[in-house]
Amino acid sequence: QVQLVESGGGLVQSGDSLTLSCASSGRTFKSYFIAWFRQAPGKAREFVALINGSGDSMHYATSLRDRFANSRDNAMNSVFLQMNNLKPGDTDLYSCAAGPLAGWKSDKYDYWGQGTQVTVSK
Repeated sequence: QVQLVESGGGLVQSGDSLTLSCASSGRTFKSYFIAWFRQAPGKAREFVALINGSGDSMHYATSLRDRFANSRDNAMNSVFLQMNNLKPGDTDLYSCAAGPLAGWKSDKYDYWGQGTQVTVSK
């Protein structure tokens, strides 16, 4: 069982940066791919980024790769999403998810956190 808890969201202005954290309590954390998804009310969940277990392979949504950076610290059982030059369109609930296989679809992931809200004002 893997439990995930996101933190770091908040209200920022356009152009600001935020770093989200995804912390896990599971002992097998390093064996999982960790992905970030975001979702606005009434909209479909959108893939943001994923990172492999060792932290040396990352993939991003094409539209976000120039502004977002994913990293992980397995000693801390944590994954981080650095978001730069935030825009109002980045306003969403950001969730991390863990799964044994990589993928950009949410059904690849078995464990989910509750999410952290990011709101970007103009």
